Formats: sequence, structure tokens, C-alpha cells
Amino acid sequence: MKTLVREEWAARAAAHAARVDAFVSPHLARRESRVKHPVHDFLFTYYSHRPAQLRRWHPGYGIRLADAPEYDGLKGYDSGAVTAAHVSSQRVLLETLHRWLSATAGRVANFGCFGMHEWAMVYRLEEDETRHADWPLRLGTAGTDEVVESHRIACSHFDAYRFFTTPALPLNTLRPTSDDRPDFEQPGCLHAGMDLYKHAFRLTPMICSDLVADCFELARDIRVLDMRAAPYDLADLGFSPIKVETAAGKAEYAEAQRQFAERGAPLRAALVAECERLLAVGVVAASAVAGSPR
Repeated sequence: MKTLVREEWAARAAAHAARVDAFVSPHLARRESRVKHPVHDFLFTYYSHRPAQLRRWHPGYGIRLADAPEYDGLKGYDSGAVTAAHVSSQRVLLETLHRWLSATAGRVANFGCFGMHEWAMVYRLEEDETRHADWPLRLGTAGTDEVVESHRIACSHFDAYRFFTTPALPLNTLRPTSDDRPDFEQPGCLHAGMDLYKHAFRLTPMICSDLVADCFELARDIRVLDMRAAPYDLADLGFSPIKVETAAGKAEYAEAQRQFAERGAPLRAALVAECERLLAVGVVAASAVAGSPR
């Protein structure tokens, strides 16, 4: 167990807070003013990790923070460090994420979906019925429906597929469910890339918050692409559309997907490695308990 003196860990914690505050502070200001942002609020409203949780820095298992009363009473901590007992208690989560992330990493990336999931989420809806009704559909309702009907829909991500409108569901060539995510997830999927942030914060406080922040920044950038390719007209927010209904738009979208898949690969690998490290900790802890005198 490595120990960080207060001066060292406090500087890292402050740097982490400053890094994420560039995104957290505008969100909190908008929330206070009751102003919605369909792009930049997503990571705070869709995912369960609260801004205060994102701001708090954790060193991860294996590092003890000296003189750290701020961490007293936090889940998983004892005497300034995440305990082996807490890591051991998270074995099911660690095994599940390890299997899920490894399966995704080993699958061939698909760059042919062209962001049709967002279009399927508004298929045959009136504009005031969409999830972002404050923003108009770029092609109107009839034009949007025509795009959906003229494309092959192949969404592999359950948490996108479940938001398809009822008439759009049978148009998808795949049938992902909540129970078979590891069988469908593939590294070219934008939502699989964004979900690296979810997987990372679920491993908090066992992993270093620097990795969580890396995944957050990737997810934030992916969300911009996701909504630029969506059917909404967000020009007033400064987002030029990627017109995926055209050949040029498809090419632009697929190239951006490739770049995000490349950025996501080392983060996914890091999360897999952390799961393996923490699972080994759990095995050692369980062995120590089993071998202790009764």
C-alpha cells in the first residue's frame, strides 16, 4: 500500500476538480437557470454519476491518503484507503464488466450504422413529441421518417434501441436486450464508447479518478458527434449538422466513428486491466479470510 502525503494528494485532487469543473460548472449554471442543453447536459442527466461525485478525486485501490479526514466515512474507505474487503465485495460487478468489456474489445468494429439510432427515436413522432422538442427536426417529420424508411437500421446497443419509437423497433435488424449486452456490443458504436464513462464510474472508488475523467471527456466528445448526426437542427447552439442522409455525410460520420473507436480502445483496455487487477485483490482477500484461524 503506497501512501501519499496530504500535500501530494491534495494537489492531484485539486487538479482533477479543476479539470472536470470546465464541464460541471456550466451544467450547474444551466440547471440553476433551468436552461436545457441537449448535447452537454446528457452525461449528467442520462448517467447516474452526480457532478459532486465526478469532482471528487479517488486514488484507487492500493494508495493510502495520509491526513485525509475528507474521506472518512466514504463507501469503501478505511483510514484513508479503499479496503481489500470492499474490492472483494464488488466481485460480481468486476467479473461482469471484465466479460463485457473484453467481449466488446474482441469484436470487429462496425462503421455502417450512420447514426440511424437517433432518427429511429423520433420516427413517426410529431415535433412536439420528441425527446428534444425545443429543437426542430432538420428535415421536418415527413423528411425524417423518409430517411428512416430508406435506410437499413442495425443498432447493436440496447440502451439506444430501447428508446426507438414503437413503429421503429421492428425496423432494426438486431434485437439486443438488457441481458445480452456482451453479445452485441461492438467498439465502433458511439454509445458503447460513451458507456466507457459509465463503466469507469461504477468502478469508483477502486480505480483512479484520472481514468474516470479520461472516459468522461471521450464521452462528451462522442455526444457532440452523436447529436450533430441526429435529426435535430442545433445550428443555433453552434453545431453544424452531419447530413447522414447523404453520401458525404455518411463518409464523415464513419470516419469520426473510426477516430473515436481508436480513442476508446486504450481506455477500454485500461478498464479491463483494472478489473483484472482488482479481481486478483479479491482472490487474495478471500484466501486470507479462508486461511485465518477460527
